[in-house]
Amino acid sequence: MNKTLRAFKAPAIVMSTVMSAALLVGFVSPASSQATPALLNEVTDSEQVVLVTASSWRSTAGTVQVFEKKNKSWSATRNTVKANLGYGGLVPGDKRKQGTGTTPTGTYAFTSAFGIKSDPGTKLSYTKVDSNDAWTYNPRFPSTYNIFQTANKNWSSYGNYVEILSTYRKQYNYVAVLDFNLPAGKITKGANGVNRTDQSANTSRGGGIFLHVSNGTKTAGCIAIPEKAMKGILEWLDPKKNPVIVIRVKAD
Repeated sequence: MNKTLRAFKAPAIVMSTVMSAALLVGFVSPASSQATPALLNEVTDSEQVVLVTASSWRSTAGTVQVFEKKNKSWSATRNTVKANLGYGGLVPGDKRKQGTGTTPTGTYAFTSAFGIKSDPGTKLSYTKVDSNDAWTYNPRFPSTYNIFQTANKNWSSYGNYVEILSTYRKQYNYVAVLDFNLPAGKITKGANGVNRTDQSANTSRGGGIFLHVSNGTKTAGCIAIPEKAMKGILEWLDPKKNPVIVIRVKAD
């Protein structure tokens, strides 16, 4: 290699190539260059935070950053990636309405995970889904609203308010479930295999808000990121560290 070119021209060429490739896969910035947002100081009961940031309430895309607290100090542990958000923009979580395609802002725990692909090694409870697995959120059936189902059942009576999880190729290769409007009551399985709760979620706010793999388009309210990043987050999440996702609109 010509040492003169290596010292002056090669880095610029290499950097341009790397940045171009990064944009193609949704990469934004390396962990080492990320500043720690002040709002993380308000997170006192968690040691892991996935931070989703949008530039405005109407945004349908944003960024995802991953932070971990060690020795009382927050630092970025993974590269920033681009994210697809709801086609309706964002809305405060307590004001979200079903069918609006909005992503709810706020702070939510990660409760479990599932996916079409095998468990990547997450510490969360993980289910590899098949044709019997569904997510139900029909307001006409409050006891099954916003609940994961495993039942050999025809869900046609639920109309468009049910997701047969294994049919969501790519998007649901890896999924982390967020504690948004999940039922507070105990969930039990009935004789027909259907899971029901004795204290239903709010049937007007919608359900099935996940962090999952992006297919390159807007979502119906979820946060979607590149598959490599999604798999990495699942591998990293540790329930013992009370991980949360913080979804926000960046202040002007």
